[in-house]
Amino acid sequence: MDHTTRVKAARVLPAAALLVGLAAPAAAAAPAHHPGHGAQRIPFTAAEVTARDDGSYTVTWKAPGVRHVAVRANGRTVASGGATGTVTVKGLPAADRQWFDLVPAHGGALRLADRLIELDGTVNFRDAGGYRTKDGRWVKMGVVYRSDSLDKLTDADLAKLKRLGLAADYDLRTTAERTDAPDRVPEGTRYVAANVLGDGSPVFSLPKTAAEAERLMIDVEKSMVGAASAKAAYSSVFADLADGDPDGTLYHCTAGKDRTGWASAALLTALGVPRETVMADYLASNDYRAEANAAALAALPAEQAAVYKPMLDVRAAYLNSGFAEVERAYGSFAAYEKKALGLDARELRALRAELLTG
Repeated sequence: MDHTTRVKAARVLPAAALLVGLAAPAAAAAPAHHPGHGAQRIPFTAAEVTARDDGSYTVTWKAPGVRHVAVRANGRTVASGGATGTVTVKGLPAADRQWFDLVPAHGGALRLADRLIELDGTVNFRDAGGYRTKDGRWVKMGVVYRSDSLDKLTDADLAKLKRLGLAADYDLRTTAERTDAPDRVPEGTRYVAANVLGDGSPVFSLPKTAAEAERLMIDVEKSMVGAASAKAAYSSVFADLADGDPDGTLYHCTAGKDRTGWASAALLTALGVPRETVMADYLASNDYRAEANAAALAALPAEQAAVYKPMLDVRAAYLNSGFAEVERAYGSFAAYEKKALGLDARELRALRAELLTG
């Protein structure tokens, strides 16, 4: 390994450790809340907004039995269609975040935006909402966000988050991570340290093979279900959400995929989102982090990159191991909600009333 490669490896491998809260060995190379449109049933069974690089937006939807759907933005109709539609909207004025109202001929309207919040200092800052539940309601967008580390936010990023209404920041990282890379948040944002992994002696060590790395990620996922520090951290987030914490609540870790991934998986499951949708949201980190992950792997020799890759990835096996641990330790997700997250029936109703529409 030449000098340049060694320097890059020395910088990257400790970063890999921080993704899951490991201790590297010494010699290791918004706008404000958007309310639902009344209590009407929302007829959309699928809907999504995707921002394009050219400034246009693709809006897709399915609303069985609905003869007409109007797509509105900035107070005017910009497109329309029938029960199923895919439209491209161009020429909208620049905005921090472009919102679309899908208004059906009958039933409740649905407000959506592209899930990604584009910032200079993050790659995985996105809306936790915009998903349909099993009973036909929708998780509101513009209320809860998830992200990777916030230490590299620019002044422009902070101004944008201020305008979007970021009110509370739950930092799921360890004390060492928070000290090494402290969050930058808009003035007035409430900051809460919610340390998922805890600060005790390291439980895990860096793997030597890809198989060991995958095993490690599965073990870390299980620890986020059963460890006392994890239960305390996630309970604090969920309790405040159920109590009507201000709109614009964010939770994040270093890469925005593991500790943050379980937070979102647990939240969406508690809200009644189907498991396949929960999995898709979890795996989306692979897409949002693709460029950053590729750069990290390119800085390493091939053998080290092969070991490192499972730690950069999110994989179905990881999240499935978390849900399997829930079943093993608690018997059901409902029991996990009550015993680990501290959510009783009243708090679950409050959580759903706060975060669901339709």
